[in-house]
Amino acid sequence: MAFSSDNVRVFLAVLDAGSFSAAARQLGRVPSAVSMTIAHLEAELDLVLFDRSAREPRPTDVARALEPQARQLASQLRQLQAHAEGLHQGLERQLTIAIAPELLSAPWSEPLAVLAAEFPALIVEVRSAPQADALRMLHAGDAQLALVFERPGTDEREGFQELGQEILVAVISPAHPEAQARQGRLQLNDLIDIRQIAVVSRDPRGRDPRLLLSRHIWRTDSHLATLSLVQAGLGWAYLPRSLIAPMVAAGTLTEIRFNNISNELRVWVDVVWHTDRAMGLGAKRFIELMRQAASSAPA
Repeated sequence: MAFSSDNVRVFLAVLDAGSFSAAARQLGRVPSAVSMTIAHLEAELDLVLFDRSAREPRPTDVARALEPQARQLASQLRQLQAHAEGLHQGLERQLTIAIAPELLSAPWSEPLAVLAAEFPALIVEVRSAPQADALRMLHAGDAQLALVFERPGTDEREGFQELGQEILVAVISPAHPEAQARQGRLQLNDLIDIRQIAVVSRDPRGRDPRLLLSRHIWRTDSHLATLSLVQAGLGWAYLPRSLIAPMVAAGTLTEIRFNNISNELRVWVDVVWHTDRAMGLGAKRFIELMRQAASSAPA
């Protein structure tokens, strides 16, 4: 086989540096070694890659035709090497992250972009599930990490990194009869008798009592379904302010203004892992990236 990882590297170095001597300095070799590598490659291919009639070698049309695939091959070799080194250091084959639907608008995508650049061969799966279901996936081994709100109790099997707070607000459609009748001003106790749309698990053990106020609750497993039902005037919901801000600005949702209390519920957000399982390199790096993003976010 004519091409190898070494002569492809030398070939591209000459193209980039513009001469055998400059490529040699770049590669940390003597010019004669670079010249010999190119000569052997040309002999094996029976092609002329560089015109040596001038003071400095000039790439031929053949060399320029081979250049794109050579660069692609060099990139694939670098990725292969990086993947092998990552596996040696404990990189998992796949990282699955379970995210509570209300946190899908949280700043987790930028850390994932950095992770993908650092470990391009790592397979990442992001799954949205109500908080109790996301934690159940974590404990069952179906996810390595869960991005969820603070839990009412503690579980000794769970390790976590606190990432900051999310502000939940009660919202309702301006077309809802109660919103129209009371001009959006309610007592907190008034919500008990108005239908609530909530993103909750079927498992009652995973429900945060602070977020479930009404006697009549419709349950969904998706923030998009909750938004749709609230915008249709079918009830009110507690949702992250960062998620509903565009709808409030557009007038399709209204933040309920309580007469007797602030309409804000501050809830801590955690990334959680199972302490009984070894954490892979990708999961560790993602946690660190999320921690960095949280620390640099405006207060």
